[in-house]
Amino acid sequence: MPTYATADIRNIALVGHAGSGKTSLTEAILQHVGAIHQRGLVEKGATVSDYTDEEKHHGHSIFATITHCDYQGAHINLIDTPGYADFVGQAIECFPAVETVAVVVSAAAGLEPGARRMMERAAERNLCRMIIINKIDTDADLQQLVSDIQATLGKECLPINLPADGGKAVVDCFFNPDGQSDFGSVAEAHTALVDQVVEVDEDLMAVYLEQGEVKPEQLHAPFEKALRQGHLVPICFVSGRDHVDHEKSVGIAELLDVFAKLAPSPLEGNPRPFIKGTDTEHELHPEPNPDLHVLAHVFAVNIDPFVGKLCAFRVHQGTITRDSHLFVGDPKHGESKRAFKVGHLFKYQGKDHVEVDAAIPGDIVAVAKVEEIHRDAVLHDSHDEDRIHLKPLEYPQPMYGLAITARSRNDETKIGDVLAKVIEEDPTFKLVRDSSTHETVIYGLGELHLRMVLERMKNRYKLEVDTKIPKIAYRETVLAKADGHHRHKKQTGGAGQFGEVYLRIEPLPRNSGFEFLDDTFGGSIPKQYIPAIEKGVRQVLEGGAIAGYPLQDVKVSVYDGKYHDVDSKEVAFVAAGKWAFIDAVQKAKPVLLEPAVKIEVTVPNQYMGDITGDLSGKRGRIMGTDMLPGDQAVIKAIVPLSEVSNYQNQLKSVTGGLGSFTMEFSHYDPVPPQVQQQVVSLYKPHEEED
Repeated sequence: MPTYATADIRNIALVGHAGSGKTSLTEAILQHVGAIHQRGLVEKGATVSDYTDEEKHHGHSIFATITHCDYQGAHINLIDTPGYADFVGQAIECFPAVETVAVVVSAAAGLEPGARRMMERAAERNLCRMIIINKIDTDADLQQLVSDIQATLGKECLPINLPADGGKAVVDCFFNPDGQSDFGSVAEAHTALVDQVVEVDEDLMAVYLEQGEVKPEQLHAPFEKALRQGHLVPICFVSGRDHVDHEKSVGIAELLDVFAKLAPSPLEGNPRPFIKGTDTEHELHPEPNPDLHVLAHVFAVNIDPFVGKLCAFRVHQGTITRDSHLFVGDPKHGESKRAFKVGHLFKYQGKDHVEVDAAIPGDIVAVAKVEEIHRDAVLHDSHDEDRIHLKPLEYPQPMYGLAITARSRNDETKIGDVLAKVIEEDPTFKLVRDSSTHETVIYGLGELHLRMVLERMKNRYKLEVDTKIPKIAYRETVLAKADGHHRHKKQTGGAGQFGEVYLRIEPLPRNSGFEFLDDTFGGSIPKQYIPAIEKGVRQVLEGGAIAGYPLQDVKVSVYDGKYHDVDSKEVAFVAAGKWAFIDAVQKAKPVLLEPAVKIEVTVPNQYMGDITGDLSGKRGRIMGTDMLPGDQAVIKAIVPLSEVSNYQNQLKSVTGGLGSFTMEFSHYDPVPPQVQQQVVSLYKPHEEED
């Protein structure tokens, strides 16, 4: 069994914008506690976190990396996550495993978009948050940065320690508020903290108002409550820089004190209710009790070519030991539970796996070579419980696509298996075999995301593919009501084919799908042929009526027809239904729809006019602009996907590399008439066979 208890565990995810120093900070922490003997340098590819070939080569994180260490009786599971927006899925997937999200901000760069977005995502998930201002020994206006943070993220963001001696030291504002800081009065910072904390505890507030001071030990419980409610977001100052000539880090011991003494344990964080079955109201609340039956959640999967599948999970209830017998099931697909035996149990330390005997509630561990396990699976050992899952995470929709083809016939047999492994590891990678464009398309969050996927496929699986910009996945729909009619009649010497169908179509609200109604009466069409008519209609839904793209948001009502006692059969009504539907669509003001995306562009103020003009020129609708501290502007717009398929390079060209953006699917919009005319002219419909 572990030497620590659940109350000693601290689960913390380091998140933030790219370049804020999360990986170097992790190295500084691990070295300070003696978990590693020497700090690795990011630029030399020698850190605990960035251990894959791609991370070493490019000098930045691509995957979330789990590490652990012990400090003053606390067992800290620390997850270093990527900062680039293209890899945000790797950070989000760790949220169910932690109580605290620590947003790292570079003092030199200021409050960047990635930090702001991660604060918002953590708040949406009801997680405790803190801010770590890193690289404080650079030439930066730290006092202005705190003001910017409070103006953007809220006045509840308060320093828990302060920089001193030009960023070469920090002084405590909470436990022992003595000394001098670069900001002025440490006592004032302490008072601001206490004032904020006691607001969540009426009894303690009464004591505070009467006595004028409270002891640190009296503040612990309300401090945790303030964190859980988002009423307090502590700010810590550190420097974990990894420059060769910078041997001594700043504020690491003080940061670890905050982790160990103030960050919530699994007993203190906000509870994570599980959901049983498909009823979201039927919640199951795990208790962090080691003696109850097991409930654990798989939050990350890594497939190592040598070790096999590695699955990281957080234990929420019960105790898991080597040789434990557990169940896993897939509630999303209604699969029944499957049993497996825990052969080996590991703690992650970057790429290294430290074998352990047991895992208690709150801890983060991993198992290897259990093919039945997948991301988001729930592991349990109860025969009475099945189809249990956590509330699904909301990931950004992957919108950047590349059509891929294998370079050789041998690669064609490998490509499906390799892509399946990538999908298992990456929650924001998607594979679509588009029947309307006849292309195999991979989707990611941006050009960098897919470039790293292709590089990994080449390095890890020796698979190279050719890529091109995919065809636009248009959709078809109608704007008006119309009637359609078709008589299918064939006579070839023997028994013939006969079926006649009258139907009416009308548009449905966008994204409503498809409705089919049988409005016939008096036996004009026998009931056994109605499914055949629907089958013919659905053939058009899949293959399109005007340009060969899937048709959506339409209601079809069959209201009349004719049949023949001898010649009518299912195949005749399939054809009659299909061509009657096509006839109606062509009369009902058919339109092509194109995917539109919500795009959020962050640029220095000086480029705001250029960007808004550029987006407007791309048929974009500007939805608003926000001014941020640090002379930054955020432009929000909805733009056709076809216009921004190469926006990464376009934005870099306009801003000299100073802009960033995120985009996610919004909806489908009608295309301009000239675009529709061009696409429709290329379509060669199949004629009905004679």
